[in-house]
Amino acid sequence: LILFVTHWRNKTLKDSPQLTMLSKAIARSALRPSRFSCKNNRSYSSLISNRNPIVCSGATFPNHSQNEYHHRHNHAIGIRMSLVHPFSSESSPEKSEQKKESLEFQAETRQLLDIVTHSLYTDKEVFLRELISNASDALEKLRHLQTIDHGEEIQDSSLPLEIKIETDEVNGTLTITDTGVGMSREDMIENLGTIAKSGSKSFMNELSKSHEEGGANLDASRGIIGRFGVGFYSAFMVGNKVEVRSKPAYTKGNSADPLVWSSEGVGTYEIEELSDEIRQDRGSSIVIHLKSDLLDFADEKNIETVLKKYSNFVNFPIFLNGNRVNTINAVWADDPKTVSEETYSEFYKYIANAFDEPLDHIHYRADAPLDIKALFFIPSFHSEKYGMGRMEPSVSLYSRKVMIEANSPNILPEWMRFIKGVVDSEDLPLSVSREKAQDSALIGKLRTALTRKFINHLSTMARKDPDKYKDEFYKEFGFFLKEGVCQDYQFQEPLSKLLFFETSKTMSGEITSLEEYVSRCTPDQKNIYYLCAPSRSLAIQSPYLETFEKNGIEVVFVYSAIDDFVMANLEKFQGRQLISAEKGDIELSKDNDAKDEKKDGDEDSSIFLSDKEADEFCAWFQLTLDSKISKCKTTSRLNSSPAVVTDNESGALRRMMRMVETQDGGGMDLMQLPKQQVEINPNHPMIRGLYDIREKEPQLAKICAEQIFDNCLIAAGLLDDGRSMLGRLNDILLCAVKGADEKQI
Repeated sequence: LILFVTHWRNKTLKDSPQLTMLSKAIARSALRPSRFSCKNNRSYSSLISNRNPIVCSGATFPNHSQNEYHHRHNHAIGIRMSLVHPFSSESSPEKSEQKKESLEFQAETRQLLDIVTHSLYTDKEVFLRELISNASDALEKLRHLQTIDHGEEIQDSSLPLEIKIETDEVNGTLTITDTGVGMSREDMIENLGTIAKSGSKSFMNELSKSHEEGGANLDASRGIIGRFGVGFYSAFMVGNKVEVRSKPAYTKGNSADPLVWSSEGVGTYEIEELSDEIRQDRGSSIVIHLKSDLLDFADEKNIETVLKKYSNFVNFPIFLNGNRVNTINAVWADDPKTVSEETYSEFYKYIANAFDEPLDHIHYRADAPLDIKALFFIPSFHSEKYGMGRMEPSVSLYSRKVMIEANSPNILPEWMRFIKGVVDSEDLPLSVSREKAQDSALIGKLRTALTRKFINHLSTMARKDPDKYKDEFYKEFGFFLKEGVCQDYQFQEPLSKLLFFETSKTMSGEITSLEEYVSRCTPDQKNIYYLCAPSRSLAIQSPYLETFEKNGIEVVFVYSAIDDFVMANLEKFQGRQLISAEKGDIELSKDNDAKDEKKDGDEDSSIFLSDKEADEFCAWFQLTLDSKISKCKTTSRLNSSPAVVTDNESGALRRMMRMVETQDGGGMDLMQLPKQQVEINPNHPMIRGLYDIREKEPQLAKICAEQIFDNCLIAAGLLDDGRSMLGRLNDILLCAVKGADEKQI
């Protein structure tokens, strides 16, 4: 050893047979420290990590930094320090002479540690979730091991299975303690000295293997949270030094004295026996010395907030400075048959931060194709109708009762954003940081299964409790179903069966489904007709409804732009086309018969235009309003109205688009109305009178033609501003007054 150090000091030690021989000799000696006679009986590893001069067999070693000794030592002997166990069973120093073992992370491990500390996690507060999960795993392992005969009694058997957290604002520390399985020296080196070495995953692998051999029960694996072996190192995000004090539950013939693992996360870690002045019962305690800019994590209120956000439903009690934190049960994991309505209500108010009672809940459990435990709540109201902005998703993703992603946007479609609740799945592959699910295809399957379950639940409600569905749910949340019809094409058909509307044959305020509408159709009716109007009264007065009333055909009334958009997107329902009543060329059976009907009573057929006169009038009307009309023709669909525009754009959609343009700073001039197609009623007295004066009073006839066209636009909801008619209306009134005066004279 002295020869090796001499060469090393003189920098004459290079790759050579001599180096190989010395390396092997030192490696063998390192495993047998009793072969060296050193003062204080210190081991080889403790000697090379000590900053003080080392005296061995009368030779004095110079002072060198700890890292320099480690670097040269590892290069020389060519072995990993993490595999060297300097303390053999042969050496038994006194407790008072504590032994410190300094080990070095591998270069790759240091790089991984840097990534975990600075890049892996989005929020620093996640470190607490990771450490609580580790503590829960340690307790779960011990609970399982207690069922197995180890041939020895558990240490501190009277201790309950629990997690304790202590904050110390004065010293800037945070301590997390569990009474779980604990760690031996070998466990510390294997699990804490190697990143991505998951003790929980190894435990589950052993459990699965034992189960295959007919031994262990797999129930214990359901409580294990950890997977990747990186969660512990998240402590270095907030701490400049981390200590792990641990006492194993089972000694396995080794010393039961507690040990302490410590590191500053910069390349090395140390393991030594814990001082007698510090008490450590069975289990582990993680002491984080917080960074100066992160002392908020020593504040009790902040820690309580993070605990309730991420770890409020772990299987074991959590105490913060002596007070129990996790008092709410994970209701979604319980059997629905055992949960009372009062429990559901309390849980809803907790997770939704709500004060109202839920309208309904869906408690869903499945094992295939995915393991799913879900609990959804339908609130009694939503906030979007009050102008409070678009709601964000309100369902959080959990894995084994630990929150992975709050208000996840991926597990439910956007139209279900009014739903509050929890989804827990053990099958989802998570990212290493456990902040998101990793497999997008699997997330898609989960979303499909949950959406289908929710729609089926609504279908059952509509069938078994129609009053609750129509009066409570649909009245409040029907808008979201309509949004789903327009966006979610996968579920468009089942969603369309949940839509309800007023019709021309229902009473005011009474709504009916499209399925019920179809059931009332005559066999020869191949289409479903709908009419868009601002209200029921205006729909009843609409000229577009005249032909349907005459033919006894039911028409669906839609009152908003989203309703009109739904019909346009749906296109078909149960094989029948959805047709707007404003569409042109709608010729029903009785309309054709009406063409040849003779008028009875006082009505004179001479007031009706002949086919030739009708053609002449259409040509004149189109020429007079050439800038506004693309085509003019006669129709038999009208009865009491002189004319309508057909095949026009939706008035409701136009109003919505105009509102958007106005909000963006644009004006109505940016949305000029395109030329319209006009259909006239040749049997209307107004059309006959206009035909007669078109040559005698051309100016008056033009004013009347313009007013008839604007009346058509009003009926279709296309007139942007009624004030544009004021001048013309005054002229018409003036003509009417003058005509009355002349008649009196």
